[in-house]
Amino acid sequence: MLHQKCRQGIYPSSNAKRFEVPDEKVSWTVEYPEYKPVACTAAVLQGKPWADPEINESTFEPKWNEIDGKVNRKSFTGDYVVNADGYPLNPVGRTGIVGRGLLGRWGPNHAADPIVTRWKRDNSGLVETDKCTGKRVLQFVAIQRRDSGEWAIPGGMVDPNETVSTTLMREFMEEALNFLEKDDAEKEALRNSIREFFTKRDEVYKGYVDDPRNTDNAWMETVAINFHDEDNAVIGKLALQAGDDARNARWMDINSRINLYANHSEFIRKIVSQRDAHW
Repeated sequence: MLHQKCRQGIYPSSNAKRFEVPDEKVSWTVEYPEYKPVACTAAVLQGKPWADPEINESTFEPKWNEIDGKVNRKSFTGDYVVNADGYPLNPVGRTGIVGRGLLGRWGPNHAADPIVTRWKRDNSGLVETDKCTGKRVLQFVAIQRRDSGEWAIPGGMVDPNETVSTTLMREFMEEALNFLEKDDAEKEALRNSIREFFTKRDEVYKGYVDDPRNTDNAWMETVAINFHDEDNAVIGKLALQAGDDARNARWMDINSRINLYANHSEFIRKIVSQRDAHW
C-alpha cells in the first residue's frame, strides 16, 4: 500500500511544503539519506486538552501500541515502530512532513465514517437503473468539508472512552442533520427516529487512511460502516442539513466519476461491489 494524498504539495492549513518522496522511497526499509522532511505541528493544537503534548515533555510517557488510559494508541495495521528519539513512525512510510501537523495524537488517530446509502428513485418512487450498465443507482449522504471544500463521507474522531457505534451516529447527526443547533426536544426526537437504523450495519473498511493531514509521526485510521436505507423510509424521510464541520450536505449519486476526500472513494467502491450497484 502506498499513500498518495499525504505526499502532495503544501500541508493543509499551513505553508509547510512536503519534502518530495518518490514511490520507491516511501518505505522505511529503503535508504534515503537525502531525506530532510519539514517539521509541522499546528499552533491550534497548543493547550488543547484532547491533544497530546510534545514528545520531549518530561510528563508525557505514552504507552505505544497499547490502550493508554482513555486513549487508544493501537493501530489497525499492527504494531508500529517507535524510533530512537521516541517518535512513532507512519506504518506506510515517509510523507515528507514530521510532527503532528493538524492531528491531535502522535501515532494513530482513530475516526469513524458512517456511509448512509439508499437506492436512487424517480418521481414515482421506482428505483432508477443506469442506461448503460442496467444496474441500480446508489446514492449516499455526502458532506462538503469546511476546511478543504471537498466532498466526503460524514465522520469524525472517536472520543476517549467512546465506542465506535456512538461515534458513527453522533458524527452523522452533527454533520448531516445539524444536530448541535437543535433544541433538546428536537435532539431527543431525532435520536429516537434513527437509533434502530444505526444498529443494522455492514463493515466496509478498517485500517489506515490516505489522509492529507498524515505525517511521518501521526496518521489517520478509520472504521467505515455502511448503513443502508433500503426502502428510503428512515434517513430518506429526513431533511439533510449541514452542521458542525460541514458546509453542505446532500444525497450524491454514486458512479466512477466521484472524487472524494482522502480515500473515501475506495470505501464507496466497496459498497457498490457488495450491493451489485452501478459504478
